[in-house]
Amino acid sequence: MDVTSQDRRMIAALDQALAWQQQSLQLVSRTFALTIPQLPVALRAAVGNGYLLCRIADTIEDDPVMPWEEKAHWQQVFLQVVEGQVEPAVFAEGFAAQLSADMPEAEHDLVRHTADVVQITHSFSATQQAALARCVRIMGAGMAEFQQHASLKGLVDMPAMDHYCYVVAGVVGEMLTSLFVEYEPRLRAQETEMQRLAVSFGQGLQMTNILKDIWDDWARGVSWMPSSVFARYGCDIAAVQPGSHDPGFQAALQDLLDIAAGHLENALQYTLIIPADQTGMRDFCLWALAMAVLTLRRIAGNPAFASGAEVKISRNSVQWVVMLSRLMHRSDGLLLASFRAGIKPLRKTARVATA
Repeated sequence: MDVTSQDRRMIAALDQALAWQQQSLQLVSRTFALTIPQLPVALRAAVGNGYLLCRIADTIEDDPVMPWEEKAHWQQVFLQVVEGQVEPAVFAEGFAAQLSADMPEAEHDLVRHTADVVQITHSFSATQQAALARCVRIMGAGMAEFQQHASLKGLVDMPAMDHYCYVVAGVVGEMLTSLFVEYEPRLRAQETEMQRLAVSFGQGLQMTNILKDIWDDWARGVSWMPSSVFARYGCDIAAVQPGSHDPGFQAALQDLLDIAAGHLENALQYTLIIPADQTGMRDFCLWALAMAVLTLRRIAGNPAFASGAEVKISRNSVQWVVMLSRLMHRSDGLLLASFRAGIKPLRKTARVATA
């Protein structure tokens, strides 16, 4: 086979993998399936691939029956696959054989297609591949660490929650920032500040998910809440039941809403660093940010909720986010004013969180 024919076969295989990636994103994440297409075309494949790599790592973590030691093993094998040290089939076939049947079919399918995901990864520039591999390395090791002690007792304190949010979300913000800066040279002068804010951005989004999913996690026997924050109000987080009206629980919840809102203020600062003419990049950030604010407001309005479905934002709300973002994404002033109005009910003080 001559080189030209071989190249054509490789290009065709990559195109097929990219088409599958686009379909898979629709199945495993409503939010990213909505936001990634807003990015410039040159960023979509890398960001989408980065998300799927993280989703595979999440799938390892989320298995409801696998011992943490096995999870740690598969996180390490998956990293070796991403770094090109192990063939994808070793992970895909071995992990698939142990993955719980209770896990969603979309995630089983994602694991089966590990070779396609990694084929796309290895088609990127050296800078992009390094950013994605670093994210998988930190996330996988961090998840394995936290899985070892996961229980209804929650995390020890707020610094422990900060660290958990970093390994599952903050590091994703760092990865995205590396991809953004490589694509948009005007961001290079502010890369250090963006990386700092990216960690806070990720924590704001992750805290929103943790607060929304507290009772869904509880049903799995896990809590990611900082127990010391609740103990401050005389509340034992391990003893709280869904739909709790315990005043101590609700006071601690308000503290966490306030902290999460502060991180989302940093997320807006991050977004406003992106040049106003890069409207797709801004929309990618703004839509996730606005949906987080709306979710936190729903939690604040119903602190005795008993399931994530009760505080999930509606499709109409998402449509409003899309419309308003497209109207305001070029105006820093309008975005600041709108955000401040939206976040105000969540803040106990006027302070801004720092990354």
